[in-house]
Amino acid sequence: MSVLTSRFLAELPTEAEIKSGVEEIKDTLFNSQMWINWGWIAVKIIILLIIGRIVSTLAQKMVHRLMASRERNPLRFDVRRTTTIGKLFGNVINYTINFILLMLILNQVGFNLGPLLAGAGVIGLAIGFGAQSLVKDVITGFFIIFEDQFAVGDVVQIGTAKGTVEEIGLRVTRIASWTGEVFIIPNGMIQQVTNFSIRNSVAVVDVTLAYNSDVDRAIELLRDAMVELDKQEDDIVKTPRVLGVQTMGTNDLVLRITAECRPNQQSKVSRAILFEAKRTLDRYRIEISKTEQTK
Repeated sequence: MSVLTSRFLAELPTEAEIKSGVEEIKDTLFNSQMWINWGWIAVKIIILLIIGRIVSTLAQKMVHRLMASRERNPLRFDVRRTTTIGKLFGNVINYTINFILLMLILNQVGFNLGPLLAGAGVIGLAIGFGAQSLVKDVITGFFIIFEDQFAVGDVVQIGTAKGTVEEIGLRVTRIASWTGEVFIIPNGMIQQVTNFSIRNSVAVVDVTLAYNSDVDRAIELLRDAMVELDKQEDDIVKTPRVLGVQTMGTNDLVLRITAECRPNQQSKVSRAILFEAKRTLDRYRIEISKTEQTK
């Protein structure tokens, strides 16, 4: 018999050791307290899963109801963006709930979460210090989209940049001016926004007449003309009002006309009012002292 064979035989368990191992296995398999403990752990895991499913369903319904109410909002919320935000929130909620459930289940089976959470905290802290501006941009962009501060197609002013919103991302916002420039603004730098497309705007037109003009007749004629203009212009919300004499100088006087119109359509409506006023005053030979001015 070789040395290796002798060593192998020596390392084999004895009959007494085998019997002892079998007894330990039997004691483990037929240990009622152990099975009770594992059964209780399984029940708690099932309860956690059910609670997580209920919470996820309720949260999804709340998001759906919130998005539906935003669609009915008179301030207008784009349907495609509503769908995108709803899915985004749904995914975030599902990931969050699943992560919490995973941590709770691992805790139930005796897994030590301390080192894992500590490592995640260190990694998150390092990322936070290294990308503070990026995180700020993303968070700000998220709230811009969620709160519907402005939408694609709105005319806004952010700082010195004024124009039509072309794109709203989680990191940057693109604005195109009417002269063709495109402003790319990091969301984290957006401190104050003026939105010209949410509420109706007001067109203000000043018509300058000669000092010796018949003011009463001019006002009457302009009021009748504005009634007709209201029927022709879809962008006019209410019939333009001829307020009367705004200013009076030594050689002329100014009549002011205002009109409530659709958002950001005041320039178009002002031009229409000027054209109608000029045509009406010329028809009835009422002298216009100077070229009309718009505001």
